[in-house]
Amino acid sequence: MTQRPPDDGLALYIHWPFCVSKCPYCDFNSHVRDQVDQAAWRAALLDDLAHEARELPGRRLTSVFFGGGTPSLMPPDTVAALIDAAAGHWAVDPAIEITLEANPSSVESARFGDIARAGVNRVSLGLQALDDKMLQWLGRAHDVREGLAALDTAQMAFSRVSFDLIYARPEQSAEAWEAELGRALGFGTEHLSLYQLTIEPGTQFATRFARGELVPLDPDRAAELFEQTRAMTAAAGLPAYEISNHARAGSESRHNLTYWRYGTYAGIGPGAHGRRNGLATVRRRKPENWLARVAANGHGIEQEDVLVPAHKAQEALLMGLRLAEGVDLDRIATLSGIDAGDLVSRKAIERLERQSLVEMEAARLRVTESGMLLLDAILADIVAA
Repeated sequence: MTQRPPDDGLALYIHWPFCVSKCPYCDFNSHVRDQVDQAAWRAALLDDLAHEARELPGRRLTSVFFGGGTPSLMPPDTVAALIDAAAGHWAVDPAIEITLEANPSSVESARFGDIARAGVNRVSLGLQALDDKMLQWLGRAHDVREGLAALDTAQMAFSRVSFDLIYARPEQSAEAWEAELGRALGFGTEHLSLYQLTIEPGTQFATRFARGELVPLDPDRAAELFEQTRAMTAAAGLPAYEISNHARAGSESRHNLTYWRYGTYAGIGPGAHGRRNGLATVRRRKPENWLARVAANGHGIEQEDVLVPAHKAQEALLMGLRLAEGVDLDRIATLSGIDAGDLVSRKAIERLERQSLVEMEAARLRVTESGMLLLDAILADIVAA
């Protein structure tokens, strides 16, 4: 019988790279193709998965996340085949969370019943806005009516539902966002992902910004909306447990918590990243190149880099301090092999504590509510070089 490692939990990420169209704000690994050879893609994903299973024997599968791209475009039988294969490779946690990202179009929502029967028990719906004009500006294919119909369908099909909204859009007022978020909180979902609009390099929005055609919201106003968001979600019983994610107690994304808590995760499919056995894995990014790599090698890996102690420690700190719970410095020291006293700048922590931006209790370090607004600056200040 295979001996399990002491911390044997494993999260599996499956990347489906195809979309109907490319949204102007999106910098994810997504591609538009006229045709997709579904049989070839199913076989290749199963091969890529089998490779990760050989590298991670004796694990307990705690979550599966189908991301993209638009994984709701996957045939439900492919979703089922991947879930069944994963369950054959590893022991399955009784409380396993299996999430699939979905666009709220009527075509895709019609598949929700089949996707649920395939084994998915949680859906993350990309609503993005509750304003038709803004949805058009964001390049979304659905309107508000269609999006809310898809949300209703999702809530009937899945036991757990989350949806995304993008805020701090150009010229967005506090009053407009209060009304939109208040409406969203009334839909009764257990989890919300609320992201401030950012201009990412290589996107259509970045090109428009460079031309002067897009003027982002003033940073001070964006900060006000951030604070407003956290106050409203907390009052509604969905406090922020991560800088952009809000949930009822017990309804946090178990898969994403594995990332933020620096657990072990395997990533398959084009461009997918993983962290396993002291290695950082990266798959080939372009769909056709990934397919060719799987055909040649039995997996889609492009890079497999050793995670040196300093890199492990830095990653664990940068991810974990996004969480309201913060990080246990003793645990990170054990994971990385670096002495706890060398992980962070103690002088910076003492100064930030006096400013009520961080709290330190025994070995646990967390960013306070007021500090979350300044998270990037705080991270740069306290993470030891």
